[in-house]
Amino acid sequence: MSAGTGHRARKRFGQNFLVDRGLIGDIVNAVAPRREDCVVEIGPGLGALTEPLLARVDHLHVVEIDRDLVARLRRRFPAERLTVNEGDALSFDFASLPRAAGSHLKIVGNLPYNISTPLLFHLADFADSVRDMHFMLQREVVERMVAEPGSSDYGRLTVMLGYRFVIDWLLDAPPEAFDPPPKVHSAVVRLIPRPVADRQAVDEALFARVVAAAFGQRRKMLRNTLKGIVSDAGFAALGIDPTRRAEELPLADYVRLANWLAAQPPAPAAA
Repeated sequence: MSAGTGHRARKRFGQNFLVDRGLIGDIVNAVAPRREDCVVEIGPGLGALTEPLLARVDHLHVVEIDRDLVARLRRRFPAERLTVNEGDALSFDFASLPRAAGSHLKIVGNLPYNISTPLLFHLADFADSVRDMHFMLQREVVERMVAEPGSSDYGRLTVMLGYRFVIDWLLDAPPEAFDPPPKVHSAVVRLIPRPVADRQAVDEALFARVVAAAFGQRRKMLRNTLKGIVSDAGFAALGIDPTRRAEELPLADYVRLANWLAAQPPAPAAA
């Protein structure tokens, strides 16, 4: 059980509770919430971040899947200050949270490491409603988020998040900052949505399909991973070497590939 709480961390929920008070203070200061902000915390757990966040905002939303922790949070904090949304963050509609007209969301959390990648993809769908996001993640995931083309860490996550967000690696966290301590090191990252005008893909769904296909078999050449999607003539027109691998191509080239495809005339219907 987590020391002094009576709650046993559940592996299926990826529970590692943040206990380092100095680090907690640094995270809250990085989030820098204003009283009127609409702030939502993912996975509040035992409330390590919840309490100091509540001290700085008029109202806080949290999303928690563990029913025992939901009950604990509802007993500990008054409903007029804290709204506890019981459920899975992977399916939660963050855009549904009530907020003042024209205001944006701030999302924060010590994300469960076992679902962090799919959760980041889910959260990217709400970029247009968000002012910023601050997350504690496994350091390996943060390394992938900020990786440069040509490195082994550079992948689909890098490209898709880099398209929507400016990403800053803010803080490091050793295992002993948690109870129970995880077997990995962790890091805090900030994601700030890019202006819509900076996102140059004409068809963002097509862009996402191209990126997913390219990294589907990352050891193969683009000529093979994008076979049936981009022809040799298309690669030639774009000046992209089809013998390169997905991890060698910068974000801008994936946007160019998708936009070239979007501009092609539809294939003639079969007779």
